[in-house]
Amino acid sequence: MSSEGKPPRPPRARRSASDRLRTALMVLCEHQGQVITHTEKSWASITFAGTRHSLSLLFAGEEAVEAGESFVASLPEHEFAIPGQLVADAGIVEVEHRLSPSPRMVVQCDLLLLEDA
Repeated sequence: MSSEGKPPRPPRARRSASDRLRTALMVLCEHQGQVITHTEKSWASITFAGTRHSLSLLFAGEEAVEAGESFVASLPEHEFAIPGQLVADAGIVEVEHRLSPSPRMVVQCDLLLLEDA
């Protein structure tokens, strides 16, 4: 216990670039999507270092599918604000629609994040 009689605070977990990317994508899709897979690989060129991210997002229900369609249209040109990272490339790889038994859409997207010096 500290001198004020309060238990010490646990250390705050640091949010990684992956965490920040998922948060930014959730904002972009109006919190209507759910990340079902996320892989990350280191990436480097002669002048840059970063990570390549591949994500699958599920949009379930009519309202979510509408938000997903908007997400697909806006992702490639979206200006991300992720501290310490520059989104150099963002694209849609695949979109799978299903109407029955209820509307759903799965979106596969790839993003390249570069470390911002």
